[in-house]
Amino acid sequence: MLRRMYDWCIQAADKPYALWILGFVSFAESSFFPVPPDVMLIPMSLAQPKRAWLYAAVCTVTSVAGGVLGYAIGALLYDSIGGWIIQLYGYGDKVEAFRAAYAEYGAWIILLKGFTPIPYKLVTITSGFAGYSLLLFVVFSIITRGARFYLLAFLLNRYGPKARQIIEERLGFWVTIGALGLIGGFIVVFWVF
Repeated sequence: MLRRMYDWCIQAADKPYALWILGFVSFAESSFFPVPPDVMLIPMSLAQPKRAWLYAAVCTVTSVAGGVLGYAIGALLYDSIGGWIIQLYGYGDKVEAFRAAYAEYGAWIILLKGFTPIPYKLVTITSGFAGYSLLLFVVFSIITRGARFYLLAFLLNRYGPKARQIIEERLGFWVTIGALGLIGGFIVVFWVF
């Protein structure tokens, strides 16, 4: 199954709908969806290393747009949808600590957590819930999400053929490492706050 999904992403890189799907996954991940856009960004960039910059731009723009939706969920709908999403990820009891930290470290929280495998939707929803400045939230989201996706684009553009060979030889291993990073992100959020 893993190989089929990887092969589909590689083959879809040439299709016109691939950018739309990549954008949707990136948008959704910033507000409610658990799967990061890296699952498509990496294989598509490996298939088309010269287009990695375009893929990074799509991920950045749609991730920030999805972040604004997450912010709106936190600011306007926290009592219904926002709280439910936070509870779904098991962080309901951590939101107040996260909100208090925003008063002092809001910019650093957005910049650091937006670059890591910590689920970005937790940052976006809590930013809205905490009443963090929307303008600053958008600026810091552009910086951190752009840095994350463009760093991947740089690496995949520069080392694409070699990286593709390494990844394809041990696909299960690299997916496991990615999954552990994502799970580690959840654990860090859980234990830090």
